[in-house]
Amino acid sequence: MNQLMSQINEQLEAFKTNIDAYAQKGNKAAGARARKASLELTKLFKEFRKASIEEGKN
Repeated sequence: MNQLMSQINEQLEAFKTNIDAYAQKGNKAAGARARKASLELTKLFKEFRKASIEEGKN
């Protein structure tokens, strides 16, 4: 679970950095990186949900 939380935090930071560059500077490549990070976050959040449900059962 700790590794999963670390991955989520990493992707959140990447998303924040890139979305700021896209919004403030109009950097299109940063926009693409932010979209990629958001897709990865979706996957990680689904994994977190499954893991948390499993831990709750134990």
